[in-house]
Amino acid sequence: MLETLGGAFEPLARKVGRPIRQPMGDGYVYRYKDKSIYQAIIQKLSRVLTGLQAISVLNNAGLLQEQAALQRTLDEFGEDIMFLCFGVIFEEITDTHKEYLAAFYEEEFDNPDSAIASTQKRPMISRKKIRAFNSKDRGTGYDQSSTIEISRTINKTYSGYVHGASPQLMELYYGDPPYFHLGGGVDSPFYEDHVGDLLNYYYRAIHSFACAAKAFGEEELFAKILDYSVEFAMASGKESHLRETTKT
Repeated sequence: MLETLGGAFEPLARKVGRPIRQPMGDGYVYRYKDKSIYQAIIQKLSRVLTGLQAISVLNNAGLLQEQAALQRTLDEFGEDIMFLCFGVIFEEITDTHKEYLAAFYEEEFDNPDSAIASTQKRPMISRKKIRAFNSKDRGTGYDQSSTIEISRTINKTYSGYVHGASPQLMELYYGDPPYFHLGGGVDSPFYEDHVGDLLNYYYRAIHSFACAAKAFGEEELFAKILDYSVEFAMASGKESHLRETTKT
């Protein structure tokens, strides 16, 4: 799956041009000059790929809390990619898109001599607005309120792993006699649940790339990735996802 998506990433990245090198403090950084919506999509896709690799490593090591915490970031990347791609696909670039891109491209520090003296105040674009845009009924009869609530519930659940809520932390405590397993554990009673979750994130990533290919006007690549999503769903026992895909 990673090879397939990595192969899809390269032709899309070439379409947005190469970042340019520019001075920063005593060194240099690479930045996209145009700061376009397409370049933002590419950057978000890059983190989807590195994130998938990271949660795979963590799952294999039995570090399930850390896997789940990283999945929380993948949730946001997926929402962001859909938000940006839908804006292009449906020719509906809103003020929220413009605010999002302005915040996305804002430099972390605006004072090259001192990070402490920086006045940067990057605004946070409302997740509620992003989810509302993503969940609009665009002729499919989709239940917007239900879709938004599902996204909110997933976000809340995985935030518990990020911030260390007690119910999530207590998944570390098991065994006979029970104790806190601090070195990771593939013998955790929750391990298979997290394996299944891992496959969900792989599947969602495939559709993020399909959405990006559509936004870039790469219809052949779009069809290829969608075909692969069916193959992946069947091989991983995620046939139920196919019914959801058919709806959308």
